[in-house]
Amino acid sequence: MGGNLQNGERLRPVDLARAHGLSTQAVRNYEEAGILPAAGRTPHGYRTYTSLHAGALRAFLALVPGHGHRTATSIMRAVNEGAVDEALHLVDESHAQLLDDRQTLRAVERALRDLDLGEAPDPGTASGSGSDPTTGTVPGSGGTFIGPLARNLGIRPATLRKWEGAGLVHPRRDPRTGYRVYDEADVRDARLSHQLRRGGYLLEQIAPLIAQVRAAGGPEPLEATLRNWHDRLSARGRAMLAGAAELEAYLRERG
Repeated sequence: MGGNLQNGERLRPVDLARAHGLSTQAVRNYEEAGILPAAGRTPHGYRTYTSLHAGALRAFLALVPGHGHRTATSIMRAVNEGAVDEALHLVDESHAQLLDDRQTLRAVERALRDLDLGEAPDPGTASGSGSDPTTGTVPGSGGTFIGPLARNLGIRPATLRKWEGAGLVHPRRDPRTGYRVYDEADVRDARLSHQLRRGGYLLEQIAPLIAQVRAAGGPEPLEATLRNWHDRLSARGRAMLAGAAELEAYLRERG
């Protein structure tokens, strides 16, 4: 209905709402938020809308899936205030975020692939004389100390301690010495963190990914998660295209 309006045709709030599956209160809320231009008023004070309002509503509803409610609101408010450049800047920021998310996904996929293809690190050789943090593994535990693991990764022990503070690894403490002991899962997480850090990703970006690997019990169960992530990014990209088309149509109608 909204797409077939003539320019001079007037709509009641209920007409605009029904055409888009909304409540009349939602339409009023959108107007108050600046998503829609200010409505006209009848002599009795009732709101009236036109094809311009229908176009604004179509544009907003098309922008939400790709940009989110808050950004879509800011875009429409900027357009309705005449700040088109600001609106387009917001659109650009969303596209930049999508690109960053795509690059993060590729980095994760690459890091997991390298993790699968690479040989398991040799954290050190167990010493028969007891738990020695300078020589390698903890006898009978399958764990390794911080020094040998850091050397294997080519990083400093201080870096591993920093990663621990950021939640990337969770070493336990050797009960006899109090030294950190990294089990197989910690070594895996440290290797994955190292790959992502080499790709330029921040600790706060890596932490939720490591948490997913840990929750899944390893990289293999994450394949479905990564596919879902890829599908969601593709859907977001297509939604942005649909939103751009409706926004352009609204900008043309505004003149």
